Amino acid sequence: MNQQSKVAVIGAGVMGEALIAALISSGVKPDLITISEKREDRAQELISKYSIKAASLASNVSDADALLLVVKPQDMAAVLDEVKGTINPKAVVITFAAGKTISFISNGLGTGNPVVRVMPNTPTLVGEGMAAASIGTAVTDAQRDFVLGFLAATGKVIEVSEDLQDAVTATSGSGPAYFFAFVEAMVAGAKELGLSEKDATTLTVQTIVGAAKLLEESGKSATTLRENVTSPNGTTAAALASFSSGDLNSMVAKAMKAARDRSQELA
Repeated sequence: MNQQSKVAVIGAGVMGEALIAALISSGVKPDLITISEKREDRAQELISKYSIKAASLASNVSDADALLLVVKPQDMAAVLDEVKGTINPKAVVITFAAGKTISFISNGLGTGNPVVRVMPNTPTLVGEGMAAASIGTAVTDAQRDFVLGFLAATGKVIEVSEDLQDAVTATSGSGPAYFFAFVEAMVAGAKELGLSEKDATTLTVQTIVGAAKLLEESGKSATTLRENVTSPNGTTAAALASFSSGDLNSMVAKAMKAARDRSQELA
């Protein structure tokens, strides 16, 4: 596979659009990307924005070298049943549905197509995503390189064994929501201290964004950066002591385990 390969995108929601943008950014020509989307107005919106094509599900998958399944987990079985009769038997199938295993996709198709399982996250929408890919046994080196290549255009990508995908889901897949919840809590706490909602939001968001950039660019660990900003018996130390007394580490670990367990239940 290469940038001249034909790509079918099934499901043109927000994540589907982000992946279309990544495909184009990685070098795939727009006229080689075809979407299948039930909402005609949404299909026309993406055709106009990216100069891609649209086609019925059956004709789209019959002509594709790569098939991106960007549908909800509960819709996956029906989609597989619909495409298995016309899918190009050599096409690599890439699934983005949480909890759905490579074997689930393979069994649902029954066609022997190579399968790659990917867990993306919502910062993909702004080019700062984190994706983890698990490569099925029948996937060729060229197909693997193609998938990892366009995923790299969404942010960062790593390759993991499939038995770790539920842990990935609990870490990076659901992780943005943990961050948003923490921001909500900080804004609420700042308001309780007397700041306006506008100022509390500005202070919190920029603090988080700046801290994240510092963590990424400094080359230092989170532990080192935390220690650098924590003076003995100072204000930060007082706040961190409160976190510690509330057993923050255990609370986060428990939440991530709950997400991991739910991911396993969805399989």
